Amino acid sequence: MKKIILAAAATLLVAFGLQAQDVRLKPDHPDTYVVQKGDTLWDISGRFLSQPWYWPEIWQVNPQVENPHLIYPGDRLNLVYIDGQPRLELERAPTAYKLSPASDNRLGPTVRREPIETAIPAIPLDAINAFLSRSRIVGPGAFNGVPYVISGQDQRILMGAGEKIYARGDFREPLPSYGIYRPGPIYADPYTGEELGQQALDVGSVDLRQLDVDNANTEFAVATMDVTRTSRDIRLQDRLLPVEERAIAALFQPGAPAVPVEGVILGVEEGVTQVAKYDVVAINRGLREGLEPGHVLAIYKRGATVRDQIARQNVKLPDERAGVLMVFRSFEKMSLGLVLEADKPLAVMDLVRNP
Repeated sequence: MKKIILAAAATLLVAFGLQAQDVRLKPDHPDTYVVQKGDTLWDISGRFLSQPWYWPEIWQVNPQVENPHLIYPGDRLNLVYIDGQPRLELERAPTAYKLSPASDNRLGPTVRREPIETAIPAIPLDAINAFLSRSRIVGPGAFNGVPYVISGQDQRILMGAGEKIYARGDFREPLPSYGIYRPGPIYADPYTGEELGQQALDVGSVDLRQLDVDNANTEFAVATMDVTRTSRDIRLQDRLLPVEERAIAALFQPGAPAVPVEGVILGVEEGVTQVAKYDVVAINRGLREGLEPGHVLAIYKRGATVRDQIARQNVKLPDERAGVLMVFRSFEKMSLGLVLEADKPLAVMDLVRNP
């Protein structure tokens, strides 16, 4: 992971095409800042920069510091100028260690040293952890013909973790584990009408215990499943899909897309229409439009149409910038993003553009 982070950080300037003259320091920026526990890279960037996603442009790597791309609580960041351009230099704090027993679990003269602090993340990972690992956008027909829940233990209709459930369907190539999903809304592009994907709402995970022949349909089987995890109550007709294992990236590097992006917010988790800070939203642009995890987009409220009483014409007011989101997962035609800033109330169908 450390090697991946180093490689990713080294390629950021090329990948995002940032120019030094684009960097704008905040008028009230500090000259030094000591990193605190609970900080994120985005928060710290916002202390120094008007546009936090330009962080890589001013980051001055110190080759004498071990893992200079990782920042820990207690580290000091100093703002300096090199060739007239602002740069941030890292002054590493003394590393605090704790002692733990030897690997054979017996107390003795041999100890392990473990750093107490871990590197700060770029964004609040706890706000999107579940979405990074389990939320999915699936293609048309992904729920057709897949196994589904028909009953819970003792014929219950709502089930939870630690219980037993029964599913029916095609188990000719059974898997040891499945994810349980509830079909969500089907998203379509508001401009072209193209179907972009369907939300697969995460419900839980199950392990296969046994399979029995379905006497009513010999191509089907009834599976007995142990529920290992739930994010909400399991209901009848919830679908079973293969588990999609995804490692959660410990460090995103925010940056602007290299290509022009114009899109809209299509939906919010749980089907609400209002959007707030740290909400996860679905947008109608994805990998085919050049959007990748880490790309930052500005959110705009649509300008209202008003009547010019003198000219007797309808006039559309300018769109108004209202927030910032960062893409953390991209699909072919859609992306999921985390709202990092919300200066005004946001809503479905608000616009997203290059920052």
